[in-house]
Amino acid sequence: MSGDPFGTEALRASVLGAWTSSPTRFREDANAEEDLYLGGYRDRLLVELAQNAADAAGSDGTLRVDVVDGELRAANTGRPLDAPGVAALASLRASAKQRGVGQFGLGFAAVLAVTDEPAVLSQSGGVAFSAARTTAAIADHPDLAARAAERDGRVPVLRLVWPVDEAPPAGFATEVRLPLRDGVDGQALLDGFAREAADLLLALPALTRIEIAGTVWTRTDEDDRVTIHGPGEPQSWLVHRVSGELSAEVVATLGVEARSRAQWSVAWALRLDADGAPSPLAEDVLHAPTPTDERMSLPARLVATVPIEPSRRRARPGPAADEVLTAAAAAYPGLVAKLPAKRRTGLVPRAGFPLSEVDDRVRELVRTALRRAEWLPAAGSGWLTPARARVLDVAAPGLADLLSEVIPDLVDGALSEQAHAGALAALEVPRMRLSEVVAAITGTSRPPAWWHKLYTALAPVADADATAREELGGLPVPMADGRTLPGPRGAVRYDGDPELLALLAHTDLGALRVVHPDAAHPVLDRLGAQPGTAADLLDSLQDAVERSMDDAESGIDVAGLAPVVLRLLSESGAHPRPWLGALALPDSVGDWRRADELALPGSPLLDVLDPDSPIGVLSSEVAETWPTHVLVAAGVLDAFALVVDESPTGPDHDLADEADWWDTYPTPPTRVVGIRDLDLVAPDAWPRALRLLAANPDTWRALVDPIGYSAWWIGRHALLSGAAPITWRMPDATALAGLYDPLPDTGVDPRVLLAVGVRTDLAVHTAEDARDLLDRLADPDRAIPRASSCAPTAPSPRPSATTSSTSTTWTSPRSSAPSQAPSPTTAPSSTARGCCPSCPTTRSSPRAPTPPWPKPWQTSPTSPGVGGGSRRPGLHRRVRPLVRPGRRRRHLRPPRRTRPPSGPIVHDKLTIRTDTGDHQVPWWITPDGVAHCEDTPEALARTLAWTTDRWPDRHTFTALIEDPALYLR
Repeated sequence: MSGDPFGTEALRASVLGAWTSSPTRFREDANAEEDLYLGGYRDRLLVELAQNAADAAGSDGTLRVDVVDGELRAANTGRPLDAPGVAALASLRASAKQRGVGQFGLGFAAVLAVTDEPAVLSQSGGVAFSAARTTAAIADHPDLAARAAERDGRVPVLRLVWPVDEAPPAGFATEVRLPLRDGVDGQALLDGFAREAADLLLALPALTRIEIAGTVWTRTDEDDRVTIHGPGEPQSWLVHRVSGELSAEVVATLGVEARSRAQWSVAWALRLDADGAPSPLAEDVLHAPTPTDERMSLPARLVATVPIEPSRRRARPGPAADEVLTAAAAAYPGLVAKLPAKRRTGLVPRAGFPLSEVDDRVRELVRTALRRAEWLPAAGSGWLTPARARVLDVAAPGLADLLSEVIPDLVDGALSEQAHAGALAALEVPRMRLSEVVAAITGTSRPPAWWHKLYTALAPVADADATAREELGGLPVPMADGRTLPGPRGAVRYDGDPELLALLAHTDLGALRVVHPDAAHPVLDRLGAQPGTAADLLDSLQDAVERSMDDAESGIDVAGLAPVVLRLLSESGAHPRPWLGALALPDSVGDWRRADELALPGSPLLDVLDPDSPIGVLSSEVAETWPTHVLVAAGVLDAFALVVDESPTGPDHDLADEADWWDTYPTPPTRVVGIRDLDLVAPDAWPRALRLLAANPDTWRALVDPIGYSAWWIGRHALLSGAAPITWRMPDATALAGLYDPLPDTGVDPRVLLAVGVRTDLAVHTAEDARDLLDRLADPDRAIPRASSCAPTAPSPRPSATTSSTSTTWTSPRSSAPSQAPSPTTAPSSTARGCCPSCPTTRSSPRAPTPPWPKPWQTSPTSPGVGGGSRRPGLHRRVRPLVRPGRRRRHLRPPRRTRPPSGPIVHDKLTIRTDTGDHQVPWWITPDGVAHCEDTPEALARTLAWTTDRWPDRHTFTALIEDPALYLR
């Protein structure tokens, strides 16, 4: 090896001569170099080192990268460095690569991201570049030095090249050495390289081994599969490759040097999971062959020699790129065809926004190629192009294979599953709905056994999907007499009494035909055929019954349906079915009505309903033809009907005001049992209606349910003596006298009255009850006896099943703690040394403050006797709630600083016993702090003023108690 095998001295002289002779050449070279390493190659160091190694190797190449003594070293096998390569390194504008091979090109500028002193050592010789040596070389040229100074001393590094007398490590042809610039983290570089190694081995087939800091990645090829071994689980890729040359017309559009590189290659790679199943990519980039910035959304990776811009980040638009991308798309079905038939649709590009212009172009080309290629598995056998294929809209085992005998171009039934729907839709493969299948096979002559197989295949779909059952409504059914009916509805799969079958076969329905025994299948029952027993035949008519009113209103003759339904109902034991209420029956004036909107002639229910109610009267002819129990089982009314729902989801049972009742529950009710048509009762017929409800065990149980709908609705909306039941009290509920009026005699059993809410106590269940009570308390026309007990507190959120007739409760608006009124008590006798301030015999206490503040009687240790019937703590008359226009309802209370622990005990007459005798006083405070007062505004006001430390306000309190409206003025 000579000292300068590559003639670097001549290269340096040439560059220096160009710089000194051209005022701008130095700046151009410096700018071009910066554009490369600061722009397109800024993060592509390993990519470019690997690309150079692959170009040098040709095949079975190895790249070893490590950091040694502060240098990043990248050694590769293959062809050593030659003179054209050195010239290319020092040129910035020319590559030594011909026809896609060679060692160094423009990408070498990527090394400047980490070093200012790169060197390339090869078996044929070595070269080095240096920013410091370049700066020294131009120091003798003032113009160049000045230009460098203008650039903060930054000079082109890769233009001046010097020989190096060093060799690569043993076993390698070339090694690139990059002394790392201060601030460059070598370990971080190696960690980043490790993340790129597997992808580079896939993109560069000429490399089979990459070593990074002692960690090894290898590539093995087996048939169409590439496996990358490295740390962790191996990566497997299914690969399909094609290659060729650009057409002459396209080559003519290329640059002069690029015309010698007209060969192109394409590889599609699909990631496989550990089980060998496809694992489509969600997002990737175009590899040309190393990664670019062209984002792709295809399920497989495209590695293609697409012309790219000098930055190596973007594809260069033009005829050459179009031809290579078109060839890549044409090769895509080849990759798809390498997968098992049921997994192929996973490679179809889905609809969505493209991630780049290249992505948009390739996706459209790929979809077009897939539509024209035969790769879809056909039902039965063979392959289909998506352009002429059809897929069944339902996935049922064996269905597609069976139908392929009469319907051409059906794809395999497995592709009817929802997982394939998006892919087939992207390829515009039409989905064949069951209704279209029915139309296609109608008129087909097949043996009954073939039809039985078809019904077996359709059974899972028909059982699970109401829409499918509707679409199969016209499914052909072979009859026992050799005909084929267009639809199962009306067919009879009968294995019972021939006499009953004969009757059904000759009815006016005209659809009850016998299915051929070889074709009979249970799925026909789901599609409208009638099973053989009377009960099953009746159930098979549910659809006909439920649409009978619509049919009648549309002018369809439904006269034959009712006799068949009633006969089958009678034969099957007259067990009610909820849907029978929809049966169209004639009423007394000849119109068609739902059975559950008709009452039997003479039914006592008609006596209590409003004359304008929508409940009609059943035709007497029908009523005389069929037993009452059959008509009632069909839904005709003979009494109030019940609505029962064991698992309600909402107030959707068509019960009057049901939503309001539902809202009274803090949590939704778990069961609904309601009496229907209560809102249709005539206003003056409620006593008779209640007797009718009580006489029927079913409605009676619904009525006495304390938290049920029926009692709630009747209590608030029924009319007894002109008012709702909850606005009345039972005559013996004297504790409520004044607040509620006694219910006049209505002739209704008291147990029924209690069940529907006539009051025996003052229980408050809802905010509405509370408002009603407050309004009653505020009503100046109501005289509440002094002996009344009206200190209610709220019960539990819903009423219990039992009630009390002796006490009431109430929750204060300012406190949720309930208090129960004690029974009257009499205090023991005692002696005292004074009298209360209101007593005529008052003696002033020596400790009394200056008037007007009084002081209660200072008693001896034995309390004075307190006489008179005490009723309850608290004021006898609660301050009445008032509502005025423009004001919110609120509970009127006098202002306060403090509140007593409890209200005073109120007496009709208050007497105390002292050593001077008995004295009647208006109010009294015992030594233990208990307040007593007479039932007068003045006594109540003084007691309140004293116990709240508001004695100067006693006159105001008196006025407020006498007229609470003053508080709102």
